[in-house]
Amino acid sequence: MRINIKNMNKTLIIVIICVGLLVVAGIGYAIWSSYNPSQVATQTPTPTSTSDTNPTPTPNPQPSLPTVKTDPTFAPYISTVVVKGTVNPNGALTTYWFEYGTTSGLGTKTTTYLIGSGYTTLYTPAYVTGLLSNTNYYFRLSAQNSLGTVNGTTYSFKTSTTPPPSGTVPTANTVAATDITRNAANLQGKINPNGDTTTYWFEYGTTSGLGAVSAYKTTDNTNLSLNVSALIPSLQPLTKYYFRLNAQNQFGTVNGQILNFVTDGPAASSIPTVNTNSATAITSDSAKLNAKVNPNGVATTYWFEYSDNSLLSLVSNTLEQSLSNNFSITNVSTDISNLNNDTKYYVRVVAKNQHGTVRGDVLSFTTKK
Repeated sequence: MRINIKNMNKTLIIVIICVGLLVVAGIGYAIWSSYNPSQVATQTPTPTSTSDTNPTPTPNPQPSLPTVKTDPTFAPYISTVVVKGTVNPNGALTTYWFEYGTTSGLGTKTTTYLIGSGYTTLYTPAYVTGLLSNTNYYFRLSAQNSLGTVNGTTYSFKTSTTPPPSGTVPTANTVAATDITRNAANLQGKINPNGDTTTYWFEYGTTSGLGAVSAYKTTDNTNLSLNVSALIPSLQPLTKYYFRLNAQNQFGTVNGQILNFVTDGPAASSIPTVNTNSATAITSDSAKLNAKVNPNGVATTYWFEYSDNSLLSLVSNTLEQSLSNNFSITNVSTDISNLNNDTKYYVRVVAKNQHGTVRGDVLSFTTKK
């Protein structure tokens, strides 16, 4: 059998070329696929361990519907009843009232009481009058804020033949705040319990909607006007706050007028402030140097510079002394000695903290002969 070598070589060359083309095409497709933008965009990222990420900050509470709870206990009399319950405003300005009637359909409302916009559960009594004796009544507590109205559970009671108690709601008057600092204030007010044990508290906040509540305190059943107060800490500097006094007894809740105050500054820590004061205890070779220094919230050091040169070009420095990181003006002093007699000296205070260095005004004194 004779083989045509020439034709076989041509065929082999063609096969090799085709295979090479297929290999090159496959490599090209693989490279193109690895950089295809749509595949990169849809790739599912590898989950990250929660221990490697920053925790999500807890958001501030959002206002919501009030929380309402009718208290099933009551105190019925011949024509009146004392009913009660609790309401939490849940961050929105809230009013409450009681509904009552001789059927479960109710039909009559008490006076509406304002209890602010905090996140604290408040006691909510009401004194219902004008009832029929020996009669069954139904009642429930209701409350409303800008998010809607919520009704508590309906309960029932029966009036009796017992005469009603004598008394009335307390009076409450808000008075100007005192002892105002950068981050605290003493809220003031006057109440008269009007002969019945009375609970009082202050509401306060950065808007007239208030929102925060002081601790609850109780008075005895006096008929005298009482001065009351509450120290409020953790306020923000240079901030306007609104506040009012509230008082409550079994006959109802009353609100004092809303007043306001502004906390002191500065808003944040800063460079110290200084004032050079006149020297004292001056002798022929010594003196006491005096000044006022406010650290303005940062640990601060201070010293005095003094010289017999009015330009203070060649000065002597006293030893540096330290002040804590408060916002109070502090009287400071340092004794110096080995001075020349009958010589005029120039002096100033210097203070330094992390925000910078400040020098006070230059004063002078003359040693004795």
